[in-house]
Amino acid sequence: MTAVQRVDLPTARRVVVKVGSSSVSGDAAANIPPLVRALAAAHARGTEVVLVSSGAIATGMPYLQLKSRPTDLATQQAAAAVGQNVLIYRYQAAMREFGIVAGQVLLTASDLEDRTHRSNAKRAMERLLGLRILPIVNENDTVATHEIRFGDNDRLAALVARLIRADALVLLSDIEALYTAPPDRPDAQPIANVAFGQDLAGFEFGSVVVNSVGTGGAATKVSAARLAAASGIGTLVTRADLVGAALEGQSIGTWFAPNPAPPDSTLTGALAVSSQAAAVRSDVSAAG
Repeated sequence: MTAVQRVDLPTARRVVVKVGSSSVSGDAAANIPPLVRALAAAHARGTEVVLVSSGAIATGMPYLQLKSRPTDLATQQAAAAVGQNVLIYRYQAAMREFGIVAGQVLLTASDLEDRTHRSNAKRAMERLLGLRILPIVNENDTVATHEIRFGDNDRLAALVARLIRADALVLLSDIEALYTAPPDRPDAQPIANVAFGQDLAGFEFGSVVVNSVGTGGAATKVSAARLAAASGIGTLVTRADLVGAALEGQSIGTWFAPNPAPPDSTLTGALAVSSQAAAVRSDVSAAG
């Protein structure tokens, strides 16, 4: 059942959860067990859970003796190749006590633009979910290029949610909710709800943030949330350590209400995806 409100999350049939690099890499790797515990609770309720997890490059960096995120493509690919293996191992180790098996799904932007690849990816994830496997999705950084990539995993999560017709999307961040202005400003107020089609021009979400381990920021989450909502997928943005409360439907975070009359399709090709995403990014940029 499509989650129309955040209170519908506990009864949603299929939920995509996205977590960023800063929440699961380096010292923050200690956050993986409690994250998995929350996902396992939803899984036990019968919800089909898909996790979109960043963190491959950041997790691989220490193994390559790197102190900051590499800027050249080859080293990024090398770090991702090492880090993805370690990241999946950590997730599977945390899932073991719950009897859950993880399934790794690595995608590139071209996979979702090509009809055959897109169909194969959808079929594989549907089968994994049918077998009660918990798919863990990430961009395939070892083959992605600067020119052909999703840009950030918030957008990847929204596209995956569209692909598998998820009932809800949960985007995990470093802050409890989105704000009307940068949170450190005294006039900033948390945003509890965003109606479908609501004009956000009066709010300041800033620009994309690039830090030592990944890329993201409030602007990318707004873009992804509106992309998912346009497809009829209600989306919640909240802090990573509140994921359990989020999946229980508690009154936290910022809820983007879904389109009440979404188009009857999943991904319809590269042009549709790019044009819609570009329109959303334009709206957010105007608001920043």
